[in-house]
Amino acid sequence: MSKAIVIIPTYNERENITEIIDAVMNLPLPLHMLVVDDNSPDGTAQAVEELKAVYNRSEVRLHLLKRSGKLGLGTAYIAGFKYALQYGYDYILEMDADFSHDPKDLPRLLRACMENGAQVAIGSRYITGVNVVNWPIGRVLLSYFASLYVRLITGMPVFDTTAGFVCYHRSVLETIPLDKVKFIGYAFQIEMKFKAWKYGFKLAEVPIVFTERTRGQSKMSAGIFKEAFFGVLQMEMQSWFTKYRKETTQVNESVSQPQLNRNE
Repeated sequence: MSKAIVIIPTYNERENITEIIDAVMNLPLPLHMLVVDDNSPDGTAQAVEELKAVYNRSEVRLHLLKRSGKLGLGTAYIAGFKYALQYGYDYILEMDADFSHDPKDLPRLLRACMENGAQVAIGSRYITGVNVVNWPIGRVLLSYFASLYVRLITGMPVFDTTAGFVCYHRSVLETIPLDKVKFIGYAFQIEMKFKAWKYGFKLAEVPIVFTERTRGQSKMSAGIFKEAFFGVLQMEMQSWFTKYRKETTQVNESVSQPQLNRNE
């Protein structure tokens, strides 16, 4: 079995899902994939089901977790993390379905953890400047200064704190109490990095070029930024009263349900 799995949360991504799965599965790496779909009305899950017949002939490489509805990005990743831990994966990667994250960068993230000693490898848009394509300047500035704001408030030595292109070693996800992760929007990405750093794990940034989606609809909203802005203050203040000890947490047994069968 592969040691690495790529988690992709989806909601109405039928326009992209077949191509992104093909791109990842055809990399010269034995990667597995888990699509966590929030009951997309456009048939995203059905498209994944069709591809399972192609990629699961000799080994189950493509997995699908179907959820009841649109429950939030953070909860989708938490469900995916629990699935990956339950089935023994050592390296758990996350990325978007819309090609804003280049699948060809996955090997670099994986190498940062497998060979270079990182326990969290972050695909960073800002570690070598501003590497974003097709974003309006206002959104670029908002994203860049949001990460700067997080660094100033928390002291976390990460340039791209909101990045959603990440590789975790399983020890990180076993240590962070996943059921206590608070945020469900894009602030989830900040919270995961913050907690990994607080627990003393080694974080590394790998430079990437981020390209805005060309198909499908962006899930970004003003509410997402509001959650992140105020959430960071709350997160930092709560950390003053929290003891961070590297003790493996028990994966919630609620993941052991029929819909999580590897052959689903």
